Amino acid sequence: MAHTRSSLLERKSLSEVHSTVTTDHSTFFKRLFAFAGPAYMVSVGYMDPGNWATDLAGGSHFGYELLWVLLLSNMMAILLQTLSARLGIVTGRDLAQACSETYSKTVTFCLWILCEIAIAACDLAEVIGTVIGLNLLFHMPFEIGLIITILDTFLLLFIQRLGIRKMEAFILVLVMTVGLCFIIEIVLAQPHWASVATGLLPSLQSKSPFFFSSKDALFIAIGILGATVMPHNLYLHSALVQSRSVTNTVAGKKQACRFNLFDSIVALNAAFFVNAAILVLAASAFFTKGQVVSDLRDAHTLLPQFLGSSVAATAFAIALLCSGQSSTLTGTLAGQITMEGFLHLRMRPWLRRLITRSLAIVPAMITVLFFGAAKLENLLILSQVVLSLQLPFAVVPLIQFTSDRRKMGEFATKIWAKILAWITAIIIVGLNLMLVFNQIADWTQSAAEAGYSPLLVTLTAWPIVAACGFLLVWLFIEPSFSHISAKRHRKLVTAAETVVALKKPLYKHIGVALENSHNDAKALQHAIALAKTHGAEIILLHVVDGVGGQWYGEQSTDLESTTDRQYMEEVRAFLTGEGIPTQSVLRYGKPTEQLIAAISELGIDFMVLHAHGHGPLLDLILGHTIDKIRHKVKIPVLAVREGNEKLTMDN
Repeated sequence: MAHTRSSLLERKSLSEVHSTVTTDHSTFFKRLFAFAGPAYMVSVGYMDPGNWATDLAGGSHFGYELLWVLLLSNMMAILLQTLSARLGIVTGRDLAQACSETYSKTVTFCLWILCEIAIAACDLAEVIGTVIGLNLLFHMPFEIGLIITILDTFLLLFIQRLGIRKMEAFILVLVMTVGLCFIIEIVLAQPHWASVATGLLPSLQSKSPFFFSSKDALFIAIGILGATVMPHNLYLHSALVQSRSVTNTVAGKKQACRFNLFDSIVALNAAFFVNAAILVLAASAFFTKGQVVSDLRDAHTLLPQFLGSSVAATAFAIALLCSGQSSTLTGTLAGQITMEGFLHLRMRPWLRRLITRSLAIVPAMITVLFFGAAKLENLLILSQVVLSLQLPFAVVPLIQFTSDRRKMGEFATKIWAKILAWITAIIIVGLNLMLVFNQIADWTQSAAEAGYSPLLVTLTAWPIVAACGFLLVWLFIEPSFSHISAKRHRKLVTAAETVVALKKPLYKHIGVALENSHNDAKALQHAIALAKTHGAEIILLHVVDGVGGQWYGEQSTDLESTTDRQYMEEVRAFLTGEGIPTQSVLRYGKPTEQLIAAISELGIDFMVLHAHGHGPLLDLILGHTIDKIRHKVKIPVLAVREGNEKLTMDN
């Protein structure tokens, strides 16, 4: 048998929706519609509440001047998201899985930690946006808004269970709502379209660096870039494209790449429209009247005054709320993808979501309670700085992987696209470093003004920046060392190795837990079949868990204890008569504890249990023994579902 590098136990990215969308349609437009969706889910990350503050600041401070920065950021985003989609389509790996298979275990773990921090920071921006949106729309206190953001976690998890296409449709409705709100805003604002067109090109007359009118404009431009290109979107897109069923041929992959390119261009240009609309709105409503605004709530308050309509404020609040909600769901998926891809660890979606949301809720709640709601905007800016710091650690591996012919074959990035990609990476790394350095300088100054030692900021911030810089350099270096890059911290098992390793297990003592009910028949059928196959002894177990059994143990003479003893003896006699060695053991107390103890004391090497098939609510009320037992014992546990069979014995 030929050896293969694919593991029999390998997990596919987003396995619950992997290849669930059929793309083999007869007409062009049906195929186009089948591929449409992943980029729209990714696009919400480019218009989340974290972008709003930078867009408002750019428009109200400098008018239409920074529109070209948004356009450049959007072009970079299209390039990077296209590379991400190609990686997923061609290799069948998302970006996190590709990192796990390329870098050493230590580097992989560091990348995961950074990614988790970025996802928590992004979720923080979404929480703040949602809370402010609820406050603007319904005058809801921030504390109540924070509680609601915890509850909406479960609503979005319910939507996720409906399937990938319904999830995409839900996201699309939210994105269209945001777009419609800003169309209304632009109509009311009546911008100067000639100035808008001029703003799409950099000013060649500027004497300041990088075509900006001042250093302040450069700083805000860096913030716009840092808030626009989201690192977790690169992981997300490479996984979402695998929800489409694509023929594993060169032609099939080429078709998928073309359709996903079209999907990315349309979706990300829609995101560009939203960001540009926020900046144009700020420029036409505030800049032209000499009003500087960078606070979301100030913008909501001033819009009706400057535009002469209360509709503007309502549309602004609705768009902000929808923006926060749409970004929340994609953040959940990104967290699932990175945890499974980097660590090969699968966590229940509700638990994963609750942990991520808690990491966002806690700093937001502390800020509101101890520093006041006004400081939420500062927390929003901090979340964008954290995202900026993490971005290069997703961009650099992505460009490396998609340029590698060993991974991509003939789909490896062409030389012209590779040059553009590395230029993009250099711009992103350079400008984001400037943003981080400027932010640290601001923190140092603020600490000094507040009477604290600036040394505290220096000793905290700069070592983190230095460590991140070293890791970024190592990402360039490690794949070039063949003896390191070939070393996988997770050994893949070949099919041949797995088959050779298979040996028939031999069980000597098969335990079966009885309940003294008709459910016992199903469990006994399986236990008897196994005992006959292995020539094993059956050990019947029953735990008397009533009040008498728990208090008096073997001395108990109540009806339950007496009936159980008689029942167990009858079953033992029946099986012995069938030629199967059998012993019955009656225990007293808590079922889970007694069964675990009996398995260890009696040398049971295979356990059969009955599973009721209860839902989560009944499990919570009645208890669930199986999960507790299988995590405590080191033997195989067979859970048999409820049947209609009744146990009959001939005496």
